[in-house]
Amino acid sequence: MVNKEIRGMIENYLEAYNSFEIERMVELLHKDIIFRNISNGETTTETRGIQAFRELAEQSSMMFSSRCQTITDYRIINDKVEVGIDYEGILAVDFPNGLKSGDKLQLKGKSTFEIKEGKISLIEDYS
Repeated sequence: MVNKEIRGMIENYLEAYNSFEIERMVELLHKDIIFRNISNGETTTETRGIQAFRELAEQSSMMFSSRCQTITDYRIINDKVEVGIDYEGILAVDFPNGLKSGDKLQLKGKSTFEIKEGKISLIEDYS
């Protein structure tokens, strides 16, 4: 795949994420997808395989009334694509850490993607 195709795939994934289109997200994923969320250097969530990813995506979609990941940077490092991300979400539920439904969550981070057999095979979200 050329860089333009990979970038398009990542942008399609993020568009589907932003609009809560879980099936569209899953269509872009390799059957053995690995997803990790890494916060402050610690892995807080990890899934392996399409079904585990779908379940996590469905759970997390219920936590936000709106959400948006915006690409701020895009670069290829070895066999991975690193994307700078600005994240904004409006909570739909109260969180254990004291955030309340209706609160706005804003983060800066990055996501790393790896492509295998024409599909996204790895997503690592860093914040």
